[in-house]
Amino acid sequence: MPIVQVAFDLPLDRLFDYLAPEASAADVGLRTLAPFGSGQKVGVILSVVSESRWPEEQLRPVTAIWRDTPPLSQADLKLLHFCSTYYHHPLGAVTLNALPPGLRRIKGWSPPRRRRKCAEVEPVAAPTLTSEQQAAVASVLSGMDGFQPVLLHGITGSGKTEVYLRLIEQQVAAGRQVLVLAPEISLTPQLEQRFRQRLPGISMVSMHSGLGEKERAVRWLEAQNGEAAVVLGTRSAIFCPMPRLGLIVVDEEHDGSYKQQEGLRYSARDLALVRAQQLQIPAVLGSATPALESWWNVQAGRYRLLSLSDRAISGARLPSIRLVETSAAQAQDMSPVVLEALASRLARKEQSLVFVNRRGYAPVLFCPQCRWISGCSRCSARMVVHLRRHELRCHHCGLKHPIPQRCPDCGNTHLETLGSGTQKIEAALHSHFPSARILRLDSDTLTRREAWEETLKTIHAGEVDILVGTQLLVKGHDFPRITLVAALGVDQALYSSDFRSSERLFAQLVQVAGRAGRAADSGEVLIQTAFPGHPLFQSLLAHDYPGFAQRELEERRLTGFPPFAYQALLRASSENPAALEKFMQEAVEATPPRQHGLEIYDPVPPPLARLAGKARLQLLVQAPHRAQLQEFLSAWEARLHALAPRSVQWSLDVDPTEL
Repeated sequence: MPIVQVAFDLPLDRLFDYLAPEASAADVGLRTLAPFGSGQKVGVILSVVSESRWPEEQLRPVTAIWRDTPPLSQADLKLLHFCSTYYHHPLGAVTLNALPPGLRRIKGWSPPRRRRKCAEVEPVAAPTLTSEQQAAVASVLSGMDGFQPVLLHGITGSGKTEVYLRLIEQQVAAGRQVLVLAPEISLTPQLEQRFRQRLPGISMVSMHSGLGEKERAVRWLEAQNGEAAVVLGTRSAIFCPMPRLGLIVVDEEHDGSYKQQEGLRYSARDLALVRAQQLQIPAVLGSATPALESWWNVQAGRYRLLSLSDRAISGARLPSIRLVETSAAQAQDMSPVVLEALASRLARKEQSLVFVNRRGYAPVLFCPQCRWISGCSRCSARMVVHLRRHELRCHHCGLKHPIPQRCPDCGNTHLETLGSGTQKIEAALHSHFPSARILRLDSDTLTRREAWEETLKTIHAGEVDILVGTQLLVKGHDFPRITLVAALGVDQALYSSDFRSSERLFAQLVQVAGRAGRAADSGEVLIQTAFPGHPLFQSLLAHDYPGFAQRELEERRLTGFPPFAYQALLRASSENPAALEKFMQEAVEATPPRQHGLEIYDPVPPPLARLAGKARLQLLVQAPHRAQLQEFLSAWEARLHALAPRSVQWSLDVDPTEL
């Protein structure tokens, strides 16, 4: 009798055997409902065999095999197998989480009664390509047969998106599908509108977590059926099945959002390259500030570099950048220079953007008398002041408290705030410019699905004078009316213990600067800093990413950090600190014999040593070769499973981006 081997979303790296009299090899990749314990679970059939290692009388029959949707293809399963092996995450958990939530329901799948309609858009004619854009398109098209990783390095406003669109048109005309990844859900509406304007006759779906369960499943199935020629999505869209996939585009490939930080800790950018290699198709990575790993791969000859060094709009120039020297204490507030520049833009009826990468009113509430600080009782973090709701809020665990009227320790009624968030800067702007139309944009104000679309319309209609926002506001958005950008509070990244902090800051400031002067009007960028002589700022003033990257790579080479080494973190947490420390010590003692060059560091607390009531420790493993690291992790993982008590939760993070 046929036996199906089923993968479930469980923290166990094994398959489960069930009797299935009507099953055949064609059922591999289908969803199934099967008894598990005293209940039922949804799984995916990964193989059909004639024998089991368990006696047949011990096997239970499946409840149902659902054939209402196509099975995952062998290509899809191959990617999921790689993901499970490389990131050391159970295959069942990888497979089930690759499905949209609507297809994981025990009650089975039923399409929505009403589909969410896409807004009507007016088609827009294709612009004339610059010579650099033409060369980039021609270069990619010349190597469409086979795996071809391309790094498209283009300054902000150079027209990378138009290059993507021309490549998409060619691929769709040839009968192939295209997957386009964007780093943030906030970017998807703008990208989707632009794609629909330029590709009006092409079937396209967008995939992101803001969709309802059923709508997301419908779009996923349209891609799997081949009905959707273009899939535009965020990180999880890398798993979307596309039977005729011919090209993968990763926009803003350097962005940290492509790395999943919980559960299956995968990198969507890296999996895009793996998927392209498995299918032998091209992959285009685009960025104004490529990840240093990508830049190094160009130098090593593994990627091909295409450059766009001029802005696409005729007459548009890169903005001038000016450093405004302030004291360390004043760098987070608006200096007189910034206020004067804002006033001049208001007088000329131009838009300005004030960048503060910290939401809330202030990051700290403290007592000047006894030095009490508003700490979170569940995390090793400070409670952030949210003045409008009159509450203290932990941005890590979500704990909320009313702002105290007096100091909890000494009773002092005069409490003060330290630092500035978007709410404080917004209030200061209203005070300085009472007649200005000011709009704050951060994750506190953008809570509804439609909020971004409505906000973008307001900005483009010229109904806003000054924008105040976090990094959500600067990633890839095109605001032609903005001529001034002011960046506040950027210095903290210069003295971070994370070796990637300078790379992140440079990329962030380039993105911030790129919002100014994208049309014919010239733009200006003011960056407040207490360290104007820092080499990072000097490279920024010269718009010199290659010089910055070369200096950073040389430092990484000398210190032995990626991309000149490969890393993995053992992360563990527990409500029982003693059990956590015991597990980590035993994990060190249980490490398998290590090859030459592989290093294991002592367990240490992460920067956030306590989160949501749980103590946390991490242990770094570093090796000179990827294969060497993988071999070590595979042997170590089995021992970790045997060691960990139920009170300790642990995971391996391969290629971590946050230490």
